[in-house]
Amino acid sequence: MPAPVPPPPSPPLAAVEDAPSEQPVSGAGHRLRITLLMAGSCLPILGAVLIAPVLPRMRDHFAGTPGVEALVPMALTIPALSLALLAPFAGVVVDRLGRKRLLVIATALYAVVGTAPLWLDSLGAIVASRALVGAVEAAIMTCCTTLIGDYYSGRQRDRYLAMQTMCASISATAFFVLGGAAGSAGWRTPFWAYAVSLLLAPAMAAFLPRPRPTGTTTVPSSVAPADPTTVPAPTPAPAASSEPAGRSFPWRPLAGTCALTVFGAVLFYTVQVEMAFLLDDMGVTDPGTIGLAIAASSLATVIGAVVFTRLGRTPDAWLPAVFALCALGFAVIWLAPGPVVLTVGAMINCFGGGIMLPSLLTLALSKLDYADRGRGTGLWTGSFFIGQFVCPLVVLALTSAVGSLAGALGVLALAGSVGAVALGLAGRRRVPLTAS
Repeated sequence: MPAPVPPPPSPPLAAVEDAPSEQPVSGAGHRLRITLLMAGSCLPILGAVLIAPVLPRMRDHFAGTPGVEALVPMALTIPALSLALLAPFAGVVVDRLGRKRLLVIATALYAVVGTAPLWLDSLGAIVASRALVGAVEAAIMTCCTTLIGDYYSGRQRDRYLAMQTMCASISATAFFVLGGAAGSAGWRTPFWAYAVSLLLAPAMAAFLPRPRPTGTTTVPSSVAPADPTTVPAPTPAPAASSEPAGRSFPWRPLAGTCALTVFGAVLFYTVQVEMAFLLDDMGVTDPGTIGLAIAASSLATVIGAVVFTRLGRTPDAWLPAVFALCALGFAVIWLAPGPVVLTVGAMINCFGGGIMLPSLLTLALSKLDYADRGRGTGLWTGSFFIGQFVCPLVVLALTSAVGSLAGALGVLALAGSVGAVALGLAGRRRVPLTAS
């Protein structure tokens, strides 16, 4: 794992030769472990999309409640806001209480607060329970990502961070279909799906090993442990490159990555949130056609995440090109003469997003040692979901300013291009400084 200072795009050969060899973790226990972590990572996606198809029925049920037009949509969006605000605090708890313990507790609580609307008759109480869902999701997402950083290193870690993005994209589509099918039996029915975490919690308690810190994690290395109940954190670098014992939390480098993550999340989620409205503006109203276009863009995200695993070890080098890809997708959508070209633009944007998200997470983890990983991961997770939450607000403001939704995406194309150029210039400045 790189040191908590900005690394050069390509590490010197001597540094690579001095580093311990990377030994990927494998075996049946590893496969079960990563399955549980991916399943846990999908739970916040469940909270984000599962009830979307039943919102109209929910609104009709509470038609006599004051403020129903605002409260019902809030039931869908407030978990993301709660997650964004609380993930940094969850990260602090992760480092103090322990990753595995908090994950098991939060996963069990997820079933309790997630199924609460099955028994609640007050819309206000339901919205409050949804806020608690977001709080528990903050702990789950932070713990799962932190444990991936603890268990794995190097290219293997990169693959599993990319797999998180792939699982999120695939599960979002699956949960939306599940919510629609279950909603046909009543607006409360989809909430039963939250009970699945009661199966995950005991499995996590039984089969996830407790990571064991081994010191400052400055060089990627992961080994299969002899003790099945513990997994050592990545091997420390030689003493010459270790940080002092009183090293402070890397606020400054992580702050830049988190700010970039907020911006990147806006670029990524805009197409997913606005795709149906863009097609509707072009006269496409058939739900099947709209669903096919959204599925195509989701597939592009998955392909992008797969490509990420083949690109190498340092995301600094390709982030400018990735932001440029997202900007190009926005530009194609902005200028699209019809729905087919618009869908192509959406796929270009989402392909870039599929590479961008795991790249930003890898960049954040590269700045964190074992003792800081929970807090740092929580800050990154909060930044990501803040971007997701403000995305519709940003698009709404831009649409009001320029007069059309397509024009708003044209502004985002310009913003993405500026971001790509800035990242490229920043990367060029770091190279001479590192070489000297």
